[in-house]
This record gives sequence, C-alpha cells and structure tokens, in this order.
Amino acid sequence: MKIGTVAERGLVLLGCGKMGSAMLEGWLAAGLEPADVWVIDPAPSDWLKRQGVHINEGLPEAPSIALVAVKPQMMGAALPQLEALGGGRTLVISVAAGTPIRAFETVLGAGTPIVRAMPNTPAAISRGITAIVGNDAAGEKHLEAAQTLLSAVGQVVRLDGEAQMDAVTAVSGSGPAYVFHLIETLAAAGEAEGLGRDLALQLAQATVAGAGALAEAAAEDPGQLRINVTSPNGTTEAALKVLMDEESGFPALLRRAVKAAADRSRELGK
Repeated sequence: MKIGTVAERGLVLLGCGKMGSAMLEGWLAAGLEPADVWVIDPAPSDWLKRQGVHINEGLPEAPSIALVAVKPQMMGAALPQLEALGGGRTLVISVAAGTPIRAFETVLGAGTPIVRAMPNTPAAISRGITAIVGNDAAGEKHLEAAQTLLSAVGQVVRLDGEAQMDAVTAVSGSGPAYVFHLIETLAAAGEAEGLGRDLALQLAQATVAGAGALAEAAAEDPGQLRINVTSPNGTTEAALKVLMDEESGFPALLRRAVKAAADRSRELGK
C-alpha cells in the first residue's frame, strides 16, 4: 500500500510539533503530496510554512486520515476540532501518550475507526519504532493504512490489546531518554578516568550507537553478543560484575524505572 493511496481523500494533522514534523517530513519524502495535507497548529514553524501544505484552513469533509499529535494536556481543547470527522469515514490515529482510545470515542463516537499509536523520538531520523492497536471499529484495512503511514518514520509493530500500551510506553516510548542518560553517564565516567570531555562524549555516543546497530543487525541475541565481547577475567567482565548485580545493577534498576514509567502511563490514562 502506497502512502498516497492511504490518504487519497486527504490527511489532517492535528498538531505539528517535533513528532508531528518528523512524521510529516517522512510522509512528504515518501511521496505524499503537500496539497493533500491539512495541518492544524496554533504556532506553525517556519519549516512547516515552507512545505506547501494547507495550514489552519478549512478541512475537507471526509479526509482519509486524521492524525492527532498534540500533547496529552492539550487534548481536551484540541480534539473537539475533529468532532465533525467522526462517524466512520475518517480513520483517526493518535500518537498522544497516555490518552486511551475511549477518550477519542467519547468525542468522535464508537463507530469511528481509531488507532492508538506510540512512536518514539528516533522517528525524527526515520529510525523510530511505533506500536499500534485499534478499537472495534478499526478493521484490517485501517490497521494496514496506519502501518503504511507510520512506517515512513521507522518500524511498526501491532499489539494484542490496548492494555499493552503502558508497557510499550515505558520501554520504547520513554526508552530513548534512558539511552541518552546512559550516554551522559558513560561519558562522565570516562571523564572521571582522565579522558577529555569531548573525547569521552564522542566515545560514549559512538559506542552506544554502534552497539545498538549491531544488536539490531546480528543474528545472535543481545545476551550472546554480550558474551562475545566478554573475555574471562578481563576488563569487560570486571565491569559487568557491577552492572549485572541483581540488587544494585541494571536488572533491578531498569525494572524499577520501567515500572515507574508504566505506572505513570496508567495514571495518565485514567
């Protein structure tokens, strides 16, 4: 399915901040015509103004897709702008964290096909991963359309049910921040061992990026890749004894961190 086909009656983008802009850039690069895009945003960026899309103009009567990319705290004021698109002819996709499908059904009607999606910030360089799940009105064709659209900025996976979305949010939605903090702290540790600040940061960034790319490309699982780089009684083993400690290392720390994020996602969805 081509991206132009899924938006043949037009695409509405509600909110065009960092995530909305990243997706729009990916869609345009994949062949979506600017004339087929309507953007609603109270403060359009200079970049957006140069793309040739409709900005804050009257919407088509029944666009193929309306994608909601506003912050959760703005949803109450923003979503009613799409109320006229409810009823079934327009597929509504949300990338707003913590906003459950029922919140959209309340405004747009349960007969509206709705797909809830959780992308992450590497979508800005088309290396994101997005998890999707639909409501009862969203059939296979709607999920395929959402997958085609969201594939423009990275991988797409389907969930078994919306209950999994809180865990997805905690792992991949918030996960880039955990990795950025790892880079920060790894660089700081290198600096503490005598490296210059810029060199330590360069080493940390390249190491994390390279290891991630290898983990994604390799046939072995991450556990085996770890073993491959760990010589008996060597430097890596000495470090891993600290990092893999069940009480104070990564296992316990990340379990607590991911649980905290998932719990907060559940709170936001109430």
